[in-house]
Amino acid sequence: MNAVKNQNPGASAEAIQYHYDISNNFYRFWLGSTNAYSCAIWEENDTLESAQLRKIDFHINQAKARGALRVLDVGCGWGATLKRLVEVHNVEQAVGLTLSKAQAEWIESFRQPRIKVKLESWSEHSPEEPYDAIISVGAFEHFAKLNLNNAQKVEGYRTFFQRCHEWLKPGGWMSLQTMTYGNVRREELSQFIADCLPDSDLPSFSEIAEATERIFEIVALRNNREDYVRTWKTWLSNLKAHRKAAVNLVGEEMVARYEKFLSLFTIGFHAGNMDLLRITMRRIDNPRN
Repeated sequence: MNAVKNQNPGASAEAIQYHYDISNNFYRFWLGSTNAYSCAIWEENDTLESAQLRKIDFHINQAKARGALRVLDVGCGWGATLKRLVEVHNVEQAVGLTLSKAQAEWIESFRQPRIKVKLESWSEHSPEEPYDAIISVGAFEHFAKLNLNNAQKVEGYRTFFQRCHEWLKPGGWMSLQTMTYGNVRREELSQFIADCLPDSDLPSFSEIAEATERIFEIVALRNNREDYVRTWKTWLSNLKAHRKAAVNLVGEEMVARYEKFLSLFTIGFHAGNMDLLRITMRRIDNPRN
C-alpha cells in the first residue's frame, strides 16, 4: 500500500468522548435496543428497532459485505452493524473504529471473537490485511472542523477516501451515510453545529463528490431527509418517556440539553436545512492522477 500523509482534520478524541461518553445507559434510554445513533430507514408500521435493522442491512447489502472475510466499520458506534455483520450476514471478521472509550467497552462486552474494536481514528488505522468492504454510518460529520475552509475540508475528506481505497481489495465497495448541509448557507448553521457537535462540521455533497474523484465511483445516491425527521422525533419521544430515569442518571441539565438538541435537529431536517445522504461507492482500481 502507498503511504498517505497521516492527518486527521476532524474532531479530537476529547470532543468525541465529550459527546458520546456520557453514559451508555443514558443513550440506550432513547436509542432503543440497537443503540444505533444514526438515521433509520422507515416503512409505515415500523418500530425503531425494525427501522434501524433495515438501515444496517441496507448498508451491508450496498457494500456487498455479505459472507465477506473482513469488513471495516469506520465510526462503529455501539457496534450494532458489527454484530449484524457476524451474526446475520456471515462475515468472518468485522473491525470497528471509534474514538469513544464507552463505545469500545460496550462492544468488547459482546465477547464476540469475530468482532474487533479499535480505539483509534481512521487516520491512525493500519490494517494487517485488506478489507472486502467498508461501511461508515454517521461518522463522516466528525471528519472536518468548522474552522476549515472548503479546500481544506475537501483535502481532509480526500485523504480519508484515499485511505479507504488503500484498505480495500480490488473491486471493493463502500457504503457511506452522513448528514450534509441542505438548503442553507454553511455560516447560517455554524453556531448550531458548534453547540451540538463540538469540533465538527457537516459536509456538502459537492465536497464529498470532489473528494472521491478518481478514487471511488459513486454508484448510487439517496437523500432520505424525511427518514431522519421521523428518527429524531422517535428519539425525542423515547427520551421524554424515560425522562425521570435519565435525570436520575445524568442530571437535569444534561437531559434538557439533549431534549433541545433532538428538537433542533428535527426542525432542521424538516425544514430542509440538512439532508441525510446514503452513498454507494465502488473502488476505482486503476485511478488516474
